Amino acid sequence: MTTWIRHKGWTWGFRSTVLLYFLALIVLPIFGVYVQSFSAGWSHFTESILDPIAWKAVLLTIKLGIISTFINVLVGTMIAWVLVRYRFPGRTLLNSLVDLPFALPTAVGGLMILLLLGPGSLLGGLAEKLGFEIVFHQPAIVIAMLFVTFPFVIRAVQPLLEELDPLEEEAAYTMGASRTRAFFKVILPSMLPGIISGGMLAFSRALAEFGAVVLVAGNIPGRTLIASVFIFGEVESDNPAGAAAVSVLLLTLSFLILWVINAVQQRGRRA
Repeated sequence: MTTWIRHKGWTWGFRSTVLLYFLALIVLPIFGVYVQSFSAGWSHFTESILDPIAWKAVLLTIKLGIISTFINVLVGTMIAWVLVRYRFPGRTLLNSLVDLPFALPTAVGGLMILLLLGPGSLLGGLAEKLGFEIVFHQPAIVIAMLFVTFPFVIRAVQPLLEELDPLEEEAAYTMGASRTRAFFKVILPSMLPGIISGGMLAFSRALAEFGAVVLVAGNIPGRTLIASVFIFGEVESDNPAGAAAVSVLLLTLSFLILWVINAVQQRGRRA
């Protein structure tokens, strides 16, 4: 009996510690942002959201986030396919480099893009001669978003490909299916939950990117100013309520994305 009481007490204490940590680290800060956004009243919240500069920053962030996500889904799926299906020299190194954006500070990523594609660089100078403007324009923002979100689709698709039973493919070929038909009928449905969840995570992460973007965007209102940099500017301008109002938009969108990801994963498990 005493042992049972001790075990229950330890279990309750462990759960309480985990819940307290989660509450302090995640729930309270998010709750604080929502409270701060309405601290000056509903009218100020509406004005902050409908401010032309804020609205354009949010729309630009969503647009460029969609572009970077679309590229990530295509390229990330292909990279995951190559890493799982092929054996070649340097494969292990390439597989480990996939997670590099997770390890690097995002500001370092922005500096790398600036040095590689900036006006004084070889590639940047060549692009200018060809009439392309990269750094301090929207293409640089997309590249920065691609860099920080690069691993998401790859790491979501890889385990699904590794778990795919080769017998299913062989059965499709035995029944006369071509490689293309077998891919779309057997392989792609197995990869689809990973593609969707990885793509949505990449999009959600792109919406929040600051460190890499702020160095390469130019931050021109209506043209290259994205939501995270706008929020930073509002805080610097001593307008925390306005910054929180725009943050609420991004937070709510991220919550919806995470809800969809969870629904997709639950459906995949039931299937």
